[in-house]
Amino acid sequence: MQQGSERMSKTRGIYFLRLIGRIIVFIVAILIYIFDKEKFNIVEGLNFFNKFTPVHILWIIWMWDMILQLIPVKAYISIGSQKVFESLFRPIKEKINYKNLKQYIKDTTASAYKVMVIWIALTIVLSILHINGVIDTGMMILIATFFYVCDLICVLIWCPFRLIMGNKCCTTCRIFNWDHLMMFLPIVALNSIYSWSLVIFSFVIWLVWEICVFTYPERFWENSNMALKCSECTDKLCTQYCRRLRKNNIRLER
Repeated sequence: MQQGSERMSKTRGIYFLRLIGRIIVFIVAILIYIFDKEKFNIVEGLNFFNKFTPVHILWIIWMWDMILQLIPVKAYISIGSQKVFESLFRPIKEKINYKNLKQYIKDTTASAYKVMVIWIALTIVLSILHINGVIDTGMMILIATFFYVCDLICVLIWCPFRLIMGNKCCTTCRIFNWDHLMMFLPIVALNSIYSWSLVIFSFVIWLVWEICVFTYPERFWENSNMALKCSECTDKLCTQYCRRLRKNNIRLER
């Protein structure tokens, strides 16, 4: 093992800071729910424009996060999220095997939509609980905020969807930019300006991603995009398990 190979990358360090920030946001949201639940009233119907509350700040943070997924940003944003852009595509020197590329996209898409089916089922369950008064409006926002924290836990620590997707890391993940749609889809039952603005914008992010997957599939496969190869990785977001896997892959690539 080369000296310094275990050192945390700057990108991973920044992502941990973001995780801490998201945990703080979640804690603040819980405190508001406990001590001043009325602030969540702006999430209902047309109340969004009634007055400014900390819940608006949460909306602004989420909107800004989604905007960053629509533009090619190089300020320590994972290539897993940015691989959709042509400016970050590094084609392999050899001729791309389009037959294998087509099969790769077909297989990963089948796995991706298994995740979608599971998430839609979860959305239906949460919606039924909300409609029947088991989960109130504030709790629905807390659930979305909890998913906001879980998103980076999946990136930095452990991702349950990898068991379904079979991908080796976030860099090659087929559903990397599905995160916001998955965060906000469960609050669609709130049927308000607050919820629909988030759901619709996250759907736009998802749609752009899916169109690019089928229009520019070579950007999403490590055997056609050099930027996704383990040996070229600069993000180093991987956990200890993934670092061992990356080291083995680097030996294979050589």
